[in-house]
Amino acid sequence: MALSVVANLLLLIGALLALFVEDWRIGLLLAFFVLLTMVLLGRYREVALPHWQAGRQASAQLFAFIGERLGGIDDIRANGAADYNMRRFYELERTYFHTRRKATFTSHLLTTGLNLVLVLGTTIGLGLAAYLLLEGTFTIGGVYLVTHYAAFLGQPISALVFKADDLQKAGASIARIRELQTTSSEIVDGHLAWSPTRPFAVELRSLSFAYGKNDQVLKDVDLHLTSGRVLGLLGRTGSGKTTLTRLLLRFYDPLEGAVFVDGVDLRDVKIQDLRRAVGMVTQDVQLFHASVRDNLGFFAAGISDKRIKETLYELGLGNWFESLPEGLDTVLAPNGADLSAGEAQLLAFARVFLKDPQFVILDEASSRLDPQTEAHIEKAIDHLLEGRTALLVAHRLQSLDRANDIAILEGGHLIEKGEAHHLRQDPDSRFARLLRQGIEEHLA
Repeated sequence: MALSVVANLLLLIGALLALFVEDWRIGLLLAFFVLLTMVLLGRYREVALPHWQAGRQASAQLFAFIGERLGGIDDIRANGAADYNMRRFYELERTYFHTRRKATFTSHLLTTGLNLVLVLGTTIGLGLAAYLLLEGTFTIGGVYLVTHYAAFLGQPISALVFKADDLQKAGASIARIRELQTTSSEIVDGHLAWSPTRPFAVELRSLSFAYGKNDQVLKDVDLHLTSGRVLGLLGRTGSGKTTLTRLLLRFYDPLEGAVFVDGVDLRDVKIQDLRRAVGMVTQDVQLFHASVRDNLGFFAAGISDKRIKETLYELGLGNWFESLPEGLDTVLAPNGADLSAGEAQLLAFARVFLKDPQFVILDEASSRLDPQTEAHIEKAIDHLLEGRTALLVAHRLQSLDRANDIAILEGGHLIEKGEAHHLRQDPDSRFARLLRQGIEEHLA
């Protein structure tokens, strides 16, 4: 593109020089209109760029929506959400259409204006040449040359206009890329190196958090997770359970209060050290289009193949592993499409086993397993929790059998906490009432 712009500028300058040689008045007049065209081209960038940026934004929202919905199309159909998603698609498509139309209209309007200025300049130049011919100071050959070069001016200017249009579109894309590159995380890495060799305690002190100004999720939560013990965390959907786990992994920082690990403020600990010491298994397992080895080790070197195989056999995946055509080098389908839900969940457990963390978070991690697979993995979970501090986010009664302590969230508040066996025996405790009435029904 740069070579094309330079070449057309040279053609433009050459044509103007030829007109100056023929007659300085005609050359000066057409040079004025060419200069005016260049000024309008500069103004074109200021006017058109915001419209193209809006078009790029609308395009990103539309295609992100399409990609996300296509990924979950089975769930959308099964749950009768097709009509809603189609309405949302039409809204985004309408926004994209209008922003794109406005950007295109602006480009065409300015391009037409540039061409009109050029045509006006050429017409006046030819009129001046005709006047000089009638006055006897110009020849018919000179008029022909002026006509030829004046018409020739349109070629490089038109090319520059098209290049300017391309530059606006590219400039809008570059502006969005720069915006992304300059976006920085609000999470500031800590300065303390931290490498715990034993299960560590976690304490939440007056913890409050909100995703937005009017969306407070946790409110003044005080909670202590004793080293080496298992805490069962209960609460309805939206009570703040998942948010609390994100704060423990420092995906976010609290608005008020703090999280402490072995008495050290989590914000002072290096993020890499923290996440190396914490393992998490959730209901949603993310598998990559990569080898089994890379999926289990998260692309990190240093984990031996022998250890990976031992872990797979320990979790009951021996037969599955033996069926792989290329062993650990077998590439999994995107999102684990070639695996059952149970196999995918077991691979998530294998990741944590290989990581060997001192603190474990299980967010109803066995809920996707069939009864046979779930029964097999119970022993593995017991082995995983042995000698570690653990947080169990539970929705089902049987998930709490191994919890030493219980904490219940409601509306972002911690409404009850204590040792599990004491709360079970206290008929007035919230936990005992949930056990009597059915946890699954009341925590939905």
